[in-house]
Amino acid sequence: MSRREQYLAALGIDVWKARGAVHRLDPRAALAAVTAVPAAPAAAGGAEDELAWQALEQQVRTCTQCALHATRTQAVFGVGNRRAEVMVIGEAPGAEEDRQGLPFVGRAGQLLNSMIRALGFAREEVYIANVLKSRPPGNRDPLPEEVRSCLPFLQRQIVLIRPQLLLAVGRIAAQNLLATDTPIGRLRGAVHRFGAHGTPLIVTYHPAYLLRSPGEKRKAWTDLKFVRAQLARLRG
Repeated sequence: MSRREQYLAALGIDVWKARGAVHRLDPRAALAAVTAVPAAPAAAGGAEDELAWQALEQQVRTCTQCALHATRTQAVFGVGNRRAEVMVIGEAPGAEEDRQGLPFVGRAGQLLNSMIRALGFAREEVYIANVLKSRPPGNRDPLPEEVRSCLPFLQRQIVLIRPQLLLAVGRIAAQNLLATDTPIGRLRGAVHRFGAHGTPLIVTYHPAYLLRSPGEKRKAWTDLKFVRAQLARLRG
């Protein structure tokens, strides 16, 4: 099985063969193949950065700036390599994320892991966070005032990590990061810029959406190849 076929199978995308027959590869076997040898994450920053991270996490976990603090189980700060090349940004924690205190767990998290693998990384090598650090009740869309309260925390995380590229997954994350109401279909396939440093930002579909709409997985695969190409260019 080629590396490309392993990635496609892990994402649950049918592989077309020359005779016209469709062969669905076992996604569990494919995912095991592409996750067999995870690389070690890059070294963290110095003592000053560590103190900044500790202070930021304490601010997030004790934040009461919006009403969501009253309904959450706990804040979901983020997880991963604090010197990551790629930072993955979603919308907000769901019920399981709120329970565990970690972003992107469950089925959507498993698919996100496959997407990260398709970029050439282990989950531990990227940093994963959300626009909101607290779960909106019933997983409703974030309110504008909630985004305004929480976005500075995410911006601070980006400043500390200094990623080469941001990957926004899903319409809500993309539109809030880019301050636009442009449909996600029109945001895909382009390199946008975020923040004062103009960090490159690329948009793709949320893994939960891909689970509901598996026919869109090929578009997500195109997005992931685009991310890989941009990373290669940034690395020179």
